[in-house]
Amino acid sequence: MRKFALPLTLILTLPLAHAARKPAPAASAHLPPAAISALEKIDPEHIRAHVRYLSLDLLEGRGTGQRGGDLAAEYIATQFWLYGLKPAGDNGTYFQKVPMVGIAPAPDTTFDLVPNKGDTLKLKPLDDYVAVDETQRPSDDIDAQIVFVGYGIEAPEYKWDDYKGVDVKGKVLLMLVSEPSSNDPNFFKGRALTYYGRWTYKYEEAVRKGAVGVLLIHKTEMASYPWEVVRNSNSGERAALKSDQPQLEAASWITSDVASHLAQKSGLDLDKLMADAQLSNFHPVPLSVKLKAHMVSKIRQISSNNVVGMVPGSDSKLKDEAIIYTAHYDHLGIRPDMPGDNIYNGARDNATGCGIVLELARVFAQAQAHPRRSVIFASVTAEEQGLLGSEYLGKHPPVPAGKMSLDLNFDDIPPLGSPEEVEVSGAERNNFYPTVEAMAKEFRLAIRPDSHPEAGHFYPPDHFSLARVGIPAFSVNEGMKYKGHNTDWGMQQAEDYTTHHYHQPSDEYSPDMDFTGDAVMARFGFALGWSAASQQKLIGWQSGDEFEKARVQSQGAGH
Repeated sequence: MRKFALPLTLILTLPLAHAARKPAPAASAHLPPAAISALEKIDPEHIRAHVRYLSLDLLEGRGTGQRGGDLAAEYIATQFWLYGLKPAGDNGTYFQKVPMVGIAPAPDTTFDLVPNKGDTLKLKPLDDYVAVDETQRPSDDIDAQIVFVGYGIEAPEYKWDDYKGVDVKGKVLLMLVSEPSSNDPNFFKGRALTYYGRWTYKYEEAVRKGAVGVLLIHKTEMASYPWEVVRNSNSGERAALKSDQPQLEAASWITSDVASHLAQKSGLDLDKLMADAQLSNFHPVPLSVKLKAHMVSKIRQISSNNVVGMVPGSDSKLKDEAIIYTAHYDHLGIRPDMPGDNIYNGARDNATGCGIVLELARVFAQAQAHPRRSVIFASVTAEEQGLLGSEYLGKHPPVPAGKMSLDLNFDDIPPLGSPEEVEVSGAERNNFYPTVEAMAKEFRLAIRPDSHPEAGHFYPPDHFSLARVGIPAFSVNEGMKYKGHNTDWGMQQAEDYTTHHYHQPSDEYSPDMDFTGDAVMARFGFALGWSAASQQKLIGWQSGDEFEKARVQSQGAGH
């Protein structure tokens, strides 16, 4: 049959499933008929069904390495099998085993601030601090001086060094989240947070410096989320990839009130320390206080899997290359010690993303023709534990990283109705962005600039794990403007969710949810993925981007 491209004016007239919902128009005049036909079969009610099931109490919050998480993985693998995807996990299965250990702080853990003079400040877990011993040992004792190291950043390209050559080996480092404030795009990218501002970097750098512990000072305006998120995300068991490398004996957060008391016990003022940390001539400040901690952990081996399937490409040469869609299926599980509703169902976070990836897998697999490159679908584990599943996937991809053209990630897609905006933060960092802009225009979606670049929205989602190994990657989500509502309404919905439902048991499925927007994001993602999987060349990062080096290295190793 002769292949031809459908003009946008014709695409807009094509019948749609659940047509009364009037989804956004299909993608590009350059998509072939098979792609258009498949895209039009994306059904918001299919996404709803997946979200409803994955967020049932039956699945117990889909905890990593727990019964509910395993049920979710089996469900997703079963859907892949029903759709006819090729297994892309271990040994001809849909499962990629992710070797992890579970670390749960025991009740007999103690965490005390001991000044040279004066009374010891005994900290209360969850109220005053959260801490994990990342060494994967059952116990450790810490008796170490605390040193304030500002933001804990060493960034030669920005001529910034908070350590100034000071030996902090064996010390506990007190530091700020985020990074030095600036409006200069050439200095830590101005208002946009770089990886240097993420807490994960700060832990990693502290390990490289030989520190035994980190105390991150929590302030809502700097972290971009309240203490409740820190507490809920770090209560109970935490998972980690198995490792024999050095780790922190205390990877911890403390409240700003505790940090103020800590500074006062050294005769210092926290606000003054924070102001000094803004200056490039800042030097580490030893405090006359020690952290004396008895870290006791319950350690267990965790069995958990990524779920990976593939639709092979149609080109005999390019089918060895691929694009990938990702979404994490895990959430926070159950807190047995909590009265009342203690199941963290995670309906939005991230049953919605899983529902979208499952629907994408269905329509790609059942399309009458396939794009030139292969298309991989991965629902990953342990995102809530620190992107562990996607980290393992990035290090052990089903197709070499250098042959991966693009990752499109979906995480927490609000079921609020028909969006008029799309957020693709970080897409501008690769040379696929002109296509993203063109697709958004044809979908009648305005690209919404990151409203909070200081929050570093590029770094928390799973796509970051793939970017770190060089794969161009970004997440797709709705903006703040919805049909029938103004932008303020959308922002109010986002704020209400963050304050009252994010990482809380109330993130539950409701029959009132409107999955029109989730289907729009699925169609938009389908169009982007098909285009990326069909073009002549692999996508690359913009020159000078922080992930360009990893891309070059991966392609040197993979070709």
